[in-house]
Amino acid sequence: MSRHEQRELVFLKLGGSLITDKTLEEVARPSVIRRLAVEVAGALAASPGLRLVLGHGSGSFGHVVGKRYGTRHGVRDAVGWRGFAETAAAAQRLNRQVSDAFWQAGVPVWSVQPSATARCRDGELMALDDRPISEALEHGLVPLVYGDVALDEVRGGTIISTEEIFAWLARRLRPDRILLAGAVPGVLRADSCRPDGGQVIAEITPQRMAKLGPVLGGSHGTDVTGGMLGKVQEMCALVEELPGLEVRLITGEVEGLLAQVLCNAASESGTVIRADWAP
Repeated sequence: MSRHEQRELVFLKLGGSLITDKTLEEVARPSVIRRLAVEVAGALAASPGLRLVLGHGSGSFGHVVGKRYGTRHGVRDAVGWRGFAETAAAAQRLNRQVSDAFWQAGVPVWSVQPSATARCRDGELMALDDRPISEALEHGLVPLVYGDVALDEVRGGTIISTEEIFAWLARRLRPDRILLAGAVPGVLRADSCRPDGGQVIAEITPQRMAKLGPVLGGSHGTDVTGGMLGKVQEMCALVEELPGLEVRLITGEVEGLLAQVLCNAASESGTVIRADWAP
């Protein structure tokens, strides 16, 4: 029996740098979103046992507004709370575009708003209701989450990234793999971080992070949730905690690659993050 027949669970994030132009405010890339939706639909059709939790970044929607108001660092006055709500509204506008594109491709997504149940303490996610996600999977739907605002008992309000949401859900749902699809072909060295390619770091482990941290590439465009370094640190902590989990960062710019990697757990594309003891 193949892994897909065993109902493999994969978390897939479409990065904000991939589905939007992060250098311009609220500019989506609808043709890219549609192509990725078609690729996901094809992968699900080719692998009937594949279960998927889908997420996306906020890109030039939530990140630009969030940076304007400093929402990640806290909400302390009337202007800040207006910015908090404006950031949430911007993230929802992008989410609507993603949801519509996936439905048009035949993927039964159910958009689940993280801020409805998320609670943080000084920037750390402390509570998020995972029941809607598990129920959606049980009934053959594809739950869709996204980077969003959240109430915070210390800061008042903050922003939570898709990676933080995935980490919370992974500790409860135990996915087999996490795929992060972005605009670059993996994790790049800082001196080659550009959308058209560069030197890819093939493998990262928690034990190697101390040496790799200074040379990891940054974020392409505005990112208020830590950029590439923050993503890698979050995923390193997760693979160390959850035995057997692998995280792979790939480009979503190459047509067909996302579908290929979804269907083939042995793919060596991009950058893999795994614990040192993993096979």
